[in-house]
Amino acid sequence: MTRLSVNINKVATIRNSRGENTPNVVEAAINCEKFGAEGITVHPRPDERHIKRQDVYDLRPVLKTEFNIEGYPSDDFIDIVLQVKPHQVTLVPDGPDQITSNEGWDTKMHLDFLKVVLNRFSEAGIRTSVFVDPHPEMVEYAAKAGADRVELYTEPYAKGYAEDREKAIAPYVECANIARSCGIGLNAGHDLSLENLNYLYKTIPWIDEVSIGHALISDALYMGLEKTIQEYKNCLR
Repeated sequence: MTRLSVNINKVATIRNSRGENTPNVVEAAINCEKFGAEGITVHPRPDERHIKRQDVYDLRPVLKTEFNIEGYPSDDFIDIVLQVKPHQVTLVPDGPDQITSNEGWDTKMHLDFLKVVLNRFSEAGIRTSVFVDPHPEMVEYAAKAGADRVELYTEPYAKGYAEDREKAIAPYVECANIARSCGIGLNAGHDLSLENLNYLYKTIPWIDEVSIGHALISDALYMGLEKTIQEYKNCLR
C-alpha cells in the first residue's frame, strides 16, 4: 500500500498572511488524519514563511499517523528534528531563499556530508529519506550514504505527463527498480495531482509514500478537505 502524506505548508502560508491563527495548522493536520491521510509532512524553513518551529513542536504530540519533517540539514534543522523525533526526516538541498524544492541532492558530490547527517538521525531511531532527481546514480549514492529511502522528485514527470506519460515515467521506473535492488525504500513527491497520481501508482505500485501539498490543498478549496483526501486515496488503489 502506498501511503498518502499530506504536506500542510500551504495551510500555514494562509494563516501567516494574517498573522493570527486561522486556519489552525494543528486542527488542519488532525482533520487530514481523520479524513484518511496516513501521514503529515511539514517543511520548516529558516524564515518561517509557512511552517514555524513552534508548529513542529505542537504537531508531534497530537498526530496519530506518521510525521515527516523535511528540510535542509542546517544545525537548527538537525536540532529540531532530534528534539521532536518524527517518524521520518527527508533531506532536501534547498537554499534558504528557494520558493520550493526544485531539485534533488547530488548524492555523489555530497556523499560524505550526507553520511554524517544520516547517521545522526539513524542513531536517534528516525527513518531517513533523501530527495533526489530521477537519475540512477543519485539513487545508488543515496543508498551508499546510508539513507533508508529516497524520495524521487516528480516535477519532471508531472510536466511531461500530458504529452507522453510513458516517456515521462520511464526514468522513475528505472530509479524505482534501482532503489529496490539497493534495498532501500521509495517515496515520491512534488507536483503530484489527481491528474497524474494514479498512473504513477499503477506503474510503480511499490512506492512506500507520496507527499502531496500544493495540489491537494488547492483542490480542497473546491471540493472540501475530506472529499479531496478521499479522491487522492482513490488514486492509490
